[in-house]
Amino acid sequence: MTERGRFIVFEGPEGAGKSVQANRLAALLRAEGRTVVQTREPGGTAIGDEIRSVLLKPRDGEVMPETEVLLLAAGRAQHVRERILPALARGEDVICDRYVDSTLAYQGGGRGLPRETLLPIQTYATGGLTPDLRILLDLPVEEGLRRRFADPESVNRIDQDDLAFHRRVRAAYLDLVAADPAGWAVIDASRSIEAVGADVVASVRDRLA
Repeated sequence: MTERGRFIVFEGPEGAGKSVQANRLAALLRAEGRTVVQTREPGGTAIGDEIRSVLLKPRDGEVMPETEVLLLAAGRAQHVRERILPALARGEDVICDRYVDSTLAYQGGGRGLPRETLLPIQTYATGGLTPDLRILLDLPVEEGLRRRFADPESVNRIDQDDLAFHRRVRAAYLDLVAADPAGWAVIDASRSIEAVGADVVASVRDRLA
């Protein structure tokens, strides 16, 4: 029987370097002979990428928080069943840039939607699939946004929310860690790519040996 793969999720506020660190970790694991599926949310499938465009494209008019939640959940349901679960069943490691905790932080903490409303939706969308390790790349909101806005072409609708929103998101992440410290590794993402990467690898080695 094939051993189930490992499910590792990178989380964090804007500009934390999740994609960079996910790329580095995936390359390292592949060099060690592991098969790795690298993916992201919103996205990860053809349907998910269309939803991503709707969610992140700067636009006139407000997108309701409830709309964000349901669109994200729809994409996540497709993503879990089409890509994540099959890969894990084949014994492949899955590294995902954002997952359920992003919804709890952004739409819960940032938008103020109640957690008791969000959780059943996420459970339904994922079938209860949880990561083996969540890696929170944490840094001050001001530094993260400075990094994001250094490349104006990459700025999306969520980036453009006010500073108070982004501070609530970061606070929500830290609350999630406090509620389940065994499930998280928290890494200071304000440092160099190499220093952050070394801590990422150490966390994976320590937690998922």
